[in-house]
Amino acid sequence: MTDARSDSTGSNDPTGPADSTSPTDAAPATERAGGGEGGGVERIEVARTMPSDAAAVFAVLCDPQGHVDIDSTGMLMDATGEPVSVVGDTFVVHMDREALNDYPLGRYDVTVKIETFEQDRDISWSILGQIRPQIGHTYGYRLEPLDEGTRVTSYYDWSAIDPVWREAKIFPVVSEAALRATLGVLDRTVRRRPRNTAG
Repeated sequence: MTDARSDSTGSNDPTGPADSTSPTDAAPATERAGGGEGGGVERIEVARTMPSDAAAVFAVLCDPQGHVDIDSTGMLMDATGEPVSVVGDTFVVHMDREALNDYPLGRYDVTVKIETFEQDRDISWSILGQIRPQIGHTYGYRLEPLDEGTRVTSYYDWSAIDPVWREAKIFPVVSEAALRATLGVLDRTVRRRPRNTAG
């Protein structure tokens, strides 16, 4: 659930899709919330209806390896840590910037810290890296159970970034297209994972 990110400035972080009456089609539910200096956009949201139930989708988003599985950029090489279950939980993602070939960062680690957590409904996280000050942007997903599956909204929010990075005027570092792409990969990943039929 990490969705490609980085702790470097000017990074292109990828993460999720689009609308249709079919639960397997991406739906153009992109929303942009204004705010911040000059009324500029500081949040991007995209949504997709998936045929899977909310618990199955949420399980992927709580799993550090799930973040690696749904990465649409090739930057996330691996992850270390246990599935998250409460606000404040963390895990480490092992990154390789060579996948984007934009900054000579090579391999490095970032820490994912859970900021919001509501079982099968909402999860978001911030990224802690080596740069100072920390950036302060967040990624997340909201899940809405439907008769035909789950409406999954992916969002990227940079409204609380440190003033140093706000002055750099490099945000958003993740595009709407990247969010859409990761939603598509999430849909595919959930469908391919074995279902837990226990208890």
